[in-house]
Amino acid sequence: MRRGIPGIFGRRGRNGTYGIRGVTAAALAAGLALTATACGGGGSDGEAAAGGELSGTVTFWDTSNDAEKATYRKLAEGFQKEHPKVQVKYVSVPFGDANAKFKNAAGGGSGAPDVMRTEVAWVADFANLGYLAPLDGTPALDKTEDYLPQALGSTKFNGKTYAAPQVIDTLGLFYNKKLLKDAGVTVPKTFPELTAAAKQIKEKTGATALYLRGDDPYWFLPYLYGQGGNMVDARDKIVLIDDDAGVKAFKTIKDLVDSKAAVTDATDGQENQLKALKDGSVAMAVDGPWDIEGARAGKVFKGPGNKDNLGVAPVPGGSAQGSPQGGWNLSVYAGSKNLQASYAFVKYMSSAQVQQQTTEQLSLLPTRKSVYDVPAVKNNEMVKFFKPAVDSAVQRPWIAEGNSLFEPIKVQMNKVLTGSATPEQAAKATGDAYRKLLKDYK
Repeated sequence: MRRGIPGIFGRRGRNGTYGIRGVTAAALAAGLALTATACGGGGSDGEAAAGGELSGTVTFWDTSNDAEKATYRKLAEGFQKEHPKVQVKYVSVPFGDANAKFKNAAGGGSGAPDVMRTEVAWVADFANLGYLAPLDGTPALDKTEDYLPQALGSTKFNGKTYAAPQVIDTLGLFYNKKLLKDAGVTVPKTFPELTAAAKQIKEKTGATALYLRGDDPYWFLPYLYGQGGNMVDARDKIVLIDDDAGVKAFKTIKDLVDSKAAVTDATDGQENQLKALKDGSVAMAVDGPWDIEGARAGKVFKGPGNKDNLGVAPVPGGSAQGSPQGGWNLSVYAGSKNLQASYAFVKYMSSAQVQQQTTEQLSLLPTRKSVYDVPAVKNNEMVKFFKPAVDSAVQRPWIAEGNSLFEPIKVQMNKVLTGSATPEQAAKATGDAYRKLLKDYK
């Protein structure tokens, strides 16, 4: 899924005409590459002739985190064993930089990768700009009936498929079993229960109950969904975030921090939250499968007697419970000079075999239904929790502006948490920003 959304918005670097120039450059490059394929000459496509052996270079931008990237690099390089004449150029790109970096490279017609590990909310945006190659009818889409339907949803834009699903995820409540036991409290199911338990946790253990990600608007969504709300209704084109549920969501995060049930940070919440969870200074944190291995590296979750100390439960709610559907897809750059090898690489990296290895080594959830039947996957303790959570996760609007919906939330979260705006003002301001962004929405 997704991590560090604020970094994306801080490096947008794009004006009103940039996208138009980018589409032209990408479309021209894609046209040249496709022409070479149609002529059967291979050359720039890395394939000598129809049915010939793949060759050339595939540059792969991997956006996984520090705990994951060694595994993904090894898996990516494994493609070369099947296609020895293809060189995979693996590039680790920090998640917070990847969105803007890809847009700059694709828009400028130089430096973009052949294949990118693309956050689910980026696909429609990139496709709308003309930066992604449609995958329908290509080798990249293999056994699509095996994909989870909700995972396929994030790969579509305007009736075409622009990615292959690789990983699916959502948010859960990570908790320190020992701290909760020592405090004599159970895992909270609602925000009021969490607030009530916080005082006892502090008195008995010295730990703060919850780390609240105030820096990243993605982490606002469980509070919004937990009040029965949503950002927008994409089908009927209605802005929803400024309704009563939106106000309650902003009020919930404010109340948790003001009551000292939660600690927050407006800077590097990703690292600070994980550190607080790992050293036991907080009892709970809302996080996703991508941080399972990182959390287990902490002193309170490793060593004798601590191996099973990490628990995962649904994120607490208000009138409801809900977390956003996240995950990662594999997309091919429309201007790639080696489209055929890129398609084959996507097919390989999204295959059941590679997804099984990813789950076994990183506890990440596969997007292929068949992989859940593999005993090693079926019996993975984190898969056991997160699969039902994924099945009930709330799908975000897969629209070109979907990723841009987070920036107004980020701004207003900061204002609410610092006391410069009331929850009512924050919800209204976010709704107003959405209507400016989505001009045909009510």
